[in-house]
Amino acid sequence: MATPSRPVNTTRPLSGKHAAMVTFSAFPGDPRPRRAVETLLRQGVSLDLVCLGEADEPKREASENLRIWRIPITQQRGGKLSYAYRYASFIFLSALVLAVRCLRRRYDLVYIHNMPDVLVASALFPKALGAKVILDLHDPMPELMTTIYSLAPNSFAVKAMRSLEKWSLARAHQVLTVNIACQRIFASRSCPAEKISVIMNSPDEQIFPLRPVRSSAALDLAVPKPFVVLYHGSIVERNGLDLAVKAFAEIAEKIPGAELRIFGRRTPFLDEVLAEANGNGLGDRVSYRGPRTLEELVTEIEAGDIGIIPNQRNAFTDINTPTRIFEYLVMGKPVIAPRTQGITDYFDEQSLFFFESGNASDLAQRLEHCYEHRDELPAIAARGQQIYLAHTWPEERKKLVQAIENLLLPAEGRQALAMALE
Repeated sequence: MATPSRPVNTTRPLSGKHAAMVTFSAFPGDPRPRRAVETLLRQGVSLDLVCLGEADEPKREASENLRIWRIPITQQRGGKLSYAYRYASFIFLSALVLAVRCLRRRYDLVYIHNMPDVLVASALFPKALGAKVILDLHDPMPELMTTIYSLAPNSFAVKAMRSLEKWSLARAHQVLTVNIACQRIFASRSCPAEKISVIMNSPDEQIFPLRPVRSSAALDLAVPKPFVVLYHGSIVERNGLDLAVKAFAEIAEKIPGAELRIFGRRTPFLDEVLAEANGNGLGDRVSYRGPRTLEELVTEIEAGDIGIIPNQRNAFTDINTPTRIFEYLVMGKPVIAPRTQGITDYFDEQSLFFFESGNASDLAQRLEHCYEHRDELPAIAARGQQIYLAHTWPEERKKLVQAIENLLLPAEGRQALAMALE
């Protein structure tokens, strides 16, 4: 007698799978791991999560399909040895948690987020017992560390990081990364291109709902009002806030109503930038508004005229595609961004305003052009929104689910699922 075939679950084909996730970041604070967790839970996966935790957070937490282990290792900036010690401690402890857990019930999947790349070592024991391994590369470590520590590209430290990257990628069955530029880099030096999928960091549509762009006809340019330029995000050297202030110094007399509003956590670098602004007589034109939640940023962006990504030129920002671009565009605001590979892979002159990366004078000229041609801004923002609509999080989530299904479901199961959905 033939065995009756099991009905295909067309809504949650991964239901009943058991997975682990490891991230050297806080949960739920880090958006990319949080979305991966939410995606797995939506698909019916039972998940063990190992992450960083603060002293006042519960070390263990459990809900219906999610169990969290928080390891209290402080994530703070420091020297290379400090990074190495914290990474090594976390890798050892996360590997221990996964080894103990998978002895009770074997994992179907282990999902690792970098940094560091070698965090994939925590998946070696579950992998030996049959688990599939995903390595999600948020950032290429050689480029990021080169930028943070001003390392020479051929230095011993950078070569070592490239070797560790290659070793780590070889341990994974599937590699995910954030944009085409990173995919290109990993494929060129460490990994077969067909093993890498791009899942972009797009804004949460529940927080950043699409706003229609105001038409040129709706702009009353005859009424004098401030020209509000927005900067939000990490206030560190590579993101170029000092470049924006230098550009403002050049346009101060040409655009009397221009105002730069800054949002983000205070850093020593911010204090340096504000001191420079005051020294250039821009104290009333450059204002630091403090940190904001994502929900609060929505209101702040609505009140602005244009967003800027004033990145300095370096190995990391050349390949980065800042999520902030999408956050401005989804709110109907045009964006000035550097002409770098990580951005031009997606945008062109019809969807963004470009300046030469690291060039304050060119950024000043772009700002002046945007002010003098404000009637052009809505059309550019509208075309930028069309790029965003191809990469909304629901679209990126579909690609993530597909990548996981390709790993965990047999080919015949995927075919049955596809037929059921037709």
